[in-house]
Amino acid sequence: MRLLILSDIHANVDAMDAVMAAAPRAGWDRVLVLGDLVGYGAEPNAVIERVLALDPLSVIRGNHDKAACGLTDGSDFNHIARSAALWTHDALTPENRAYLERLPAGPLSIDDTLEICHGAPFDEDHYIFDVPDASRALDAASRRLCLFGHTHVPVVYQRDGKSDMGLVPADVEEVQLELEPGLRYLVNPGSVGQPRNGDPRAAFAIYDGDLGVLTLRRVEYPVEEAQRRIFAAGLPASLAHRLALGR
Repeated sequence: MRLLILSDIHANVDAMDAVMAAAPRAGWDRVLVLGDLVGYGAEPNAVIERVLALDPLSVIRGNHDKAACGLTDGSDFNHIARSAALWTHDALTPENRAYLERLPAGPLSIDDTLEICHGAPFDEDHYIFDVPDASRALDAASRRLCLFGHTHVPVVYQRDGKSDMGLVPADVEEVQLELEPGLRYLVNPGSVGQPRNGDPRAAFAIYDGDLGVLTLRRVEYPVEEAQRRIFAAGLPASLAHRLALGR
């Protein structure tokens, strides 16, 4: 099965539309979403409706999804993130707010080789930024490939039985990772809607389980339109400015 992997869309409908245009339906069978459909961006309802239209195989919740639907109060967010969460809560339709409330927590096993989480297999809200945290996550993972989000930074960690190592994908449009027998992997495909690795292009991935190949992709989208929507909504201006920087 070929799986389209989306993570951290963050209510950025322009980025999501660009990803879907770059990943035509013939190129994948089902969709996985690794959390944070909403938060920061100005189109939470449109993003949720697009996700639902894809009939995804699995969607798990992120920390912004929990805050936006009222499962948490966002007290652990910084001022800007909490402001966006409160705005999102009020902007969501009752149906979409209820949808977010029903989303399951990760980790979630997809099949015998693949599981997904938002932050880490041991804590859905934990940020994985380095090899020690990745090692802890690989210890907790129940499948040879674990896909995660939350940091908005594309990265590949692998364990060969002797040591763990991390590598950052090249700054190109496409990187193919062939999963080697006997190795275990922890991979972040990057963020669709708010990249933070200095590259403003939307990030996503396609996993071919039959071939054992994970393809990490980047695609340009109209950042200025996403910024315009944020300004028009009255959300903090910094949320618009950072999109152009990929930070």
